[in-house]
Amino acid sequence: MAKMCIGGEWVGSTTAKERAIINPANGEVVDTVPEASAEDMRAAIDAAQAALPAWSATPAERRAHLLLKGVELLEQHKQEIACVLTREQGKPLAESLREFEHFLHGLTFYAGLASKIRGAQVALPQDGMFGMVVKQPVGVCGAIVPWNFPLTLMGTKVGPALAAGNTIIVKPAATTPLATIQCIGLLNQAGIPNGVLSVVTGQGSTVGEELLENPKVRRIAFTGSTPVGKHVMEVAGRTLKRVTLELGGSDPMIVCDDADIKKALTGASVGRFYNCGQACLAIKRLYLFDSIADAFIQQLVEKVQRLTVGDPMDEQTRVGPMHTKEQRQEIEEQLESAVKQGAKVLIGGKRPEGEKFAKGNYFLPTLVTEVDPSTRLVREEVFGPALPIFRVKDLDEAIEQANASIFGLGASIWTRDLAKSTRAVKDLQAGNVWVNSLHIGYDELPFGGVKQSGIGREHGPEALEHYLELKGVVMAT
Repeated sequence: MAKMCIGGEWVGSTTAKERAIINPANGEVVDTVPEASAEDMRAAIDAAQAALPAWSATPAERRAHLLLKGVELLEQHKQEIACVLTREQGKPLAESLREFEHFLHGLTFYAGLASKIRGAQVALPQDGMFGMVVKQPVGVCGAIVPWNFPLTLMGTKVGPALAAGNTIIVKPAATTPLATIQCIGLLNQAGIPNGVLSVVTGQGSTVGEELLENPKVRRIAFTGSTPVGKHVMEVAGRTLKRVTLELGGSDPMIVCDDADIKKALTGASVGRFYNCGQACLAIKRLYLFDSIADAFIQQLVEKVQRLTVGDPMDEQTRVGPMHTKEQRQEIEEQLESAVKQGAKVLIGGKRPEGEKFAKGNYFLPTLVTEVDPSTRLVREEVFGPALPIFRVKDLDEAIEQANASIFGLGASIWTRDLAKSTRAVKDLQAGNVWVNSLHIGYDELPFGGVKQSGIGREHGPEALEHYLELKGVVMAT
């Protein structure tokens, strides 16, 4: 059984309960982890509170050095951790390796920013007086991480939190804690002091609630669904915790009649079916100008036909299983709802046949046309490999339909026309816009959503600000 790291110690749960972690590809048990109690989470919070004064007083260069030392140690275990991630999450091994590299890049990025935090000196109207703006750590932080990208989305929280001098407790998704546990163990092994970085496994309704309710926790960083994000905001608000929420998305992709079709086809295929479509910033609605729609759809169907679905440990596999049976059932219900309202399935739309797929949560990459915009497949976040396709007459109609969603995480436009791209950047209601580019989150740029896709930003130097308190100081000379 894997164990939790609390206050620098490897421990089980006070309840002695365990949870089996299931391989989505074959239903086998990968390992077991403690099913922690609220008491276990309180122990982690108390350890973080005790470690906070010394860690926040540690010179920024020293904090950066320890993070970088951790990155070096993690790099030595790359293949091993990526294999664990694939077995517990279901994504192809090549994608797990890319996620691990992104995780390391994020930690390196924030280690580099640790000593770059700046305050200010301010002129005041009275003689002999001046003001200062001082930035200090927020305090004990909680990171609630989802199952789809457990390492990168943990890193976007741990990196800026530690660089800014905070302590942090990570609550991984109940179904994907194993690679996270290994990574946090190696970071602590690199010399991060006991209590500064802990990981507690278990149900959100138990350990997650303690993290939200405990007054010693001053900051919550959450990535997950919009309904759960609303709950996080409500509970954390009772003690006025600082909260950032990176929530669901229904990202539109607009392909204009002057686009580079070959690149746009790759953007649509990779953007929808990477990680079996289980990404907040995945392409979830495709809008094609009428004049290129027929040819584009035909070529996209051919491209999707070539995607190899199978064992995620096989290097030939491009699309692995969905993470859970429940996720697969939800996308089947969303698709069924659309078909009942007239949608036409061009490819996929079902589970693959054959003995090798029988024990896994597989679902074929799916393209759908003639979709009613009122269906669940359009209104809801579709967290799986199904892509509804729409025809539009021009950019005005494309932007209008793209914005007709409660979500506003990301959006993209594919065009060679500078005027069209400039218009899209200005008018698309999204926290992130890509022009002729895959929907990829970069550590160098702020990432987050508008409308019901979230509050605040992760990534970029801007993320550090969410882990710092501003203090105004008046000095009389």
